[in-house]
Amino acid sequence: MQFRTEIPIPTSKYPIDYNSKIMSIGSCFAVNMAEKLDLFKFQNSCNPFGILFHPLAIEKLIYFAVSEKKFTEEDVFFYNERWHCFDVHSDWSHANKDDLLHNLNEIVTVTKRQIIESTHIIITYGTSWVYRNIESQAIVANCHKVPQKQFHKELLSVAAIQESITRTVDSIRTLNLDCKLIFTVSPVRHIKDGFVENQKSKANIISALHTVLQVPPSGAEGAYFPSYEIMMDELRDYRFYADDMLHPNTLAVDYIWQRFKETTISETAHTLMDEVEAIQKSLAHKPFNPKSESHIKFKTRLKEKITILENQYSFMKF
Repeated sequence: MQFRTEIPIPTSKYPIDYNSKIMSIGSCFAVNMAEKLDLFKFQNSCNPFGILFHPLAIEKLIYFAVSEKKFTEEDVFFYNERWHCFDVHSDWSHANKDDLLHNLNEIVTVTKRQIIESTHIIITYGTSWVYRNIESQAIVANCHKVPQKQFHKELLSVAAIQESITRTVDSIRTLNLDCKLIFTVSPVRHIKDGFVENQKSKANIISALHTVLQVPPSGAEGAYFPSYEIMMDELRDYRFYADDMLHPNTLAVDYIWQRFKETTISETAHTLMDEVEAIQKSLAHKPFNPKSESHIKFKTRLKEKITILENQYSFMKF
């Protein structure tokens, strides 16, 4: 008897392996997947400008990198004793204006290099809801807890998202024609927008994304991984949610990662992934007696395994 439906996922034509250089961009679920890639010691970078939720914010990040934008005083503002930039996450906010500008300009340089070097770029879209700053009329990536009366809340149309995704792909292609694009929709529900409003938001992203993927050249180069669909259908139970009942819990993230591994990571990498995982578990092991002879031998064997892998793969650091 079958007690659940399973989402059919095509095996990637361009799977990830340990020679791949991966860049992850987007919502907090992008961070979940990047943490898994980090755990297994893939060559991975994630959200250089911090978590970005909507398509226009991601598009702007890519454009900044491609155009080598120079951040100036006009791009930042002072609020609640810190300097902020509406185009990046609050993780980058700083007490010192010059330090913030320096950091932002460094990130632009780093991001451009990462796009050029990437073999795979994973983009995770979270929401179609955006906030437009009334004074500047610009759509922001993050409101930085500025009073909501300074913004208009808007729902991006399918057409607007489709155009944004197309521009994002075109920008990436100006730097890197060969990297493979993997798109996904975050399974995190944005209930603060409203239950119906969250569904409208996800629907607009999914409709726009699939339209873009069916149209060359993007359709020939982009793949879709159904994170949202797995959460909504295969894991259709609140036991797979965190305490807030909105975010996938550890079990759900592990399951979605397993589906990603089966379909998007080359089988040739699985054996090495198992070796890395064994080392990671050993490093997390807490001995009853750290000075015991058995634990000293355990540490010696573990160090030998780590040395072998780090010599074979120079990018691996445990």
